[in-house]
Amino acid sequence: MTLPSTDSTPERSSPDATTAKRPDWWLFLSKFLKGGTKIASFAPSSRFMARAIIDGIDYDNAKCIVELGAGTGPVTAELLKRVKPHTKLIIVERDKDFCDRLRLRFPQADIVQADAAKLEEMLDSRGVDKACHIVSGLPLPSFPVPLRNAVLASCAKRLSPEGTFRQLTVMPYVYWRMYRGYFASVRFKLVPLNLPPSGVYVCRGFKTKA
Repeated sequence: MTLPSTDSTPERSSPDATTAKRPDWWLFLSKFLKGGTKIASFAPSSRFMARAIIDGIDYDNAKCIVELGAGTGPVTAELLKRVKPHTKLIIVERDKDFCDRLRLRFPQADIVQADAAKLEEMLDSRGVDKACHIVSGLPLPSFPVPLRNAVLASCAKRLSPEGTFRQLTVMPYVYWRMYRGYFASVRFKLVPLNLPPSGVYVCRGFKTKA
C-alpha cells in the first residue's frame, strides 16, 4: 500500500527475521508514521474490508487477477481462498518489509516487489495480455496527479472490457467525484466494520481523458 517511485524495480531479497516477528498492526503503524500519505492507512484492512473489495468477482471465469499495494496481505489471503487453479493471481507491493511479510505468509503466491506504475511490464513478463480484475490498496488520492493518471491509464489499458477496478478507501464517499473523473461507472460499498470505517469503489469503463 505504498506510493510508487521513479526508482528501478527492487530486487527480490530474503526476509528480515526481526521484521518477520513484528505484528501486522505494529508494522503498518510504523510505516504510516514514517511515510504519512505514502501509506493508505495506519492499520491493515479488516477481514470485512478484504471480503468486501473482492465480493462479486466471477472466479470461475477470471483468468488473471492483480492486487496492487497488498500491504501485509489481508486481501491476498481472501483472494487465495477463492481463486481457481486456472486463475493467475499477481500480488504487487513496493515496500520491502511488506513484501517480505507477504512471501513468508504466502510462499505459494506470485509476489512481486515493484511499483504499480510498472504493471504492463509485470504482465508482459508473465505472458498476460489482460487482467480480469484489478484490486487496489494504493493511496491513489495522495499520488501526484501525473503519477495517478499514469497508474490508472496502465490499469485501463490492461483491464479486460468487462473487468473491474476495485479500490479500497478509508474516507468513505470523499473521493467519489475523483473516481468518476476516471471511470464511467463507479459504485461505492460502505464497510463500517473496519478501523477506521471505510469502503470500496468498484469501477468500470475507464474514460480516455480524466
